[in-house]
Amino acid sequence: QVQLVESGGGLVQPGGSARLSCAVSGSIFRFAHMEWYRQAPGKERESVAVCTTDGSTSYSDSVKGRFAISRDNAKNTVYLQMNSLKSEDTAVYYCKARIIGMGDYWGQGTQVTVSS
Repeated sequence: QVQLVESGGGLVQPGGSARLSCAVSGSIFRFAHMEWYRQAPGKERESVAVCTTDGSTSYSDSVKGRFAISRDNAKNTVYLQMNSLKSEDTAVYYCKARIIGMGDYWGQGTQVTVSS
């Protein structure tokens, strides 16, 4: 069974930075397209960053230039570096692994609150 565990959330001041991590169990990580989503109160869950198996990345317009997704296949971990954080980045952040032929797997989420 594939399990994802996020970490690194918390309270951050506006303009600050934070790095989220998502550790994936098992030996399938290198076959997984990884994606970070977020869900703010009262809003739908939205995709913010994608990292494919070959390392290609893409971002939503709301975070482009401020967030960076990366992966370490040796550690079975995907990261989300978040810089220049704004109050509107406050949300629960989730990582998702998509594995062709197996399906989608989600982590439990980690709260990021941007506030002074």
